[in-house]
Amino acid sequence: MAQQPAHSIIAELEDAVRGGSPARRVETLRQVTDLFLNDGERLSEDQVKVFDDVLCLLIARVETRARTELSKRLAPLDYAPFEVIQYLAWDDEIAVAGEVLTHSSRISTEALVEIASSKGQDHLLAISARDNLPEAVTDVIVDRGQTKVIRRLAKNATARFSEAGYSGMVAHSEADDELVEILGLRLDLPVKFLRDLLRRAKDAVRARLLALAPPALQEEIRRVIEDIVREGPPSGRDFRVAEELVRLMMELKELDDAAVYGFAESKKFDEVMVSLAVLNDVPAEMMARLIEGPRADLILIPCRSARLNWPTVESILRNRPARVKIDDQTLAVAERDYRKLSMETAQRTVRFWQLHNRIEKQPHVPPAPDGARP
Repeated sequence: MAQQPAHSIIAELEDAVRGGSPARRVETLRQVTDLFLNDGERLSEDQVKVFDDVLCLLIARVETRARTELSKRLAPLDYAPFEVIQYLAWDDEIAVAGEVLTHSSRISTEALVEIASSKGQDHLLAISARDNLPEAVTDVIVDRGQTKVIRRLAKNATARFSEAGYSGMVAHSEADDELVEILGLRLDLPVKFLRDLLRRAKDAVRARLLALAPPALQEEIRRVIEDIVREGPPSGRDFRVAEELVRLMMELKELDDAAVYGFAESKKFDEVMVSLAVLNDVPAEMMARLIEGPRADLILIPCRSARLNWPTVESILRNRPARVKIDDQTLAVAERDYRKLSMETAQRTVRFWQLHNRIEKQPHVPPAPDGARP
């Protein structure tokens, strides 16, 4: 009995698709959706396929607002037509794709990986809020996601992470105190990553974590912080050999775009890091964190400030020692952004980094006693 309404609307459907007005197609889409919502749970797979075919014909020919309405109505249904859900999930308009990407159980892990690998940040944001995200998907999001996406993913208590995924999330927290707090409160964060996270965290952030954490996690955080304090600061990385070479080249006026390009092509990244550090007057350790970190976009700033040409920047991005190699789409976005980035903006940002580094190096001076002069 439930199959008959779907067949009874076919003639109207064909009229709407072939010659109907946009308003007629939208109204027909609503009618078909209403029929499915009323009877969908009782339909067989073959009967659902009828609706799938009907809806696919219509949604290809209606405006964004109608597709958005359909997405909201079908996303919560475990029995939603499979092909329609795939069509909506791949829509470039996030208003259409967002609901099914976040809520539909009819999207496979493989499809989510493909969409996360190829769509923009809005699509990644929607996927990041899904329940029970598997490691294969979170790995892609950690690699491609920007701040807003990474924070939402970190707040998703049911998301699962691989070792590489946890490592990437901690790397994203390098200059993001809010992300440090979110990650620090995750009950599933392995101790070795909690240690790395807290080692990077400011004292004020550590204190907030202790205040916010539930008792069991609070004890774990306190123990890790005490271990870090006992161990003292980590020993610095040794760039002496690379620095001797690069500073000699600077004296000989040979430290130029061609030299940095040669280092990048030869994968001599200690030399690349030191070159950018010298050309920007910042510590090599700071440049190392940037080059080896997860954010390809931040690398553009010291490159522009150092007046590097795009082929050299591209070589740095392609060859840098990152866990996941940069894809062509991200590289194309980087090239567009690099050409838009002004020298003035880049140099102003680097000056801020220089100032911040000098402030961090200043010794702590205890407050003077009451009534005493500083």
